[in-house]
Amino acid sequence: MSMFVRILMVLFLFAAPAAAEVKVKPIDTQYIAALGDAQATRGSGAEDWGLWVVDPGPRGVRLTNSSEFLARGVAPAGWVFDKNDWWVEEYGRIMEKPAFPMPPGRYVVTNGKMTYAILTVSEKDTAGKMAWELSDGAKLIHVTHLGCRAGRYRPETAGAACTPANASPEQFPIAPGAAMPPVKNCSKQDYHVLIVTGMVEEGT
Repeated sequence: MSMFVRILMVLFLFAAPAAAEVKVKPIDTQYIAALGDAQATRGSGAEDWGLWVVDPGPRGVRLTNSSEFLARGVAPAGWVFDKNDWWVEEYGRIMEKPAFPMPPGRYVVTNGKMTYAILTVSEKDTAGKMAWELSDGAKLIHVTHLGCRAGRYRPETAGAACTPANASPEQFPIAPGAAMPPVKNCSKQDYHVLIVTGMVEEGT
């Protein structure tokens, strides 16, 4: 996406919301864990997307200092570790899980630089599926913060010893856009991370 298009998107969203009949309510920064084709502008499957209403990184626990945390099962920030579903970010910190599914609505999302778009997440349909769509032809990759990495780890088989103790701290930090490292006995899923800066007010 060219710099000119990026600037136009910023102007559309923030400089002239009235002209576009869109009113944006700024919010404290939130983060979306998204799945899907990076080149897509719309799709289904948002019922499998999660939302962090606060930055999970600073609330995380580094792999290098995780022994006591894993024994207690509760992070200093107060969140509870789930041995069957745990997350790691780009600096090698074990994170709390996002809330699933994320609420439907229209979110102002960004890659943390100059690209903004409105992400519309629909209500569940009769099959329980949630559709998503980005405005102005933006692709998922355009609003993905490549520096933020999020890996979800779950036992690859029932009862498998999938634990952060099997992770290799020396593999961190992860380069922007790179895949999260595998962990013994775990299945891994990489998520796109989108930064949320505002919500479109209903009725606009």
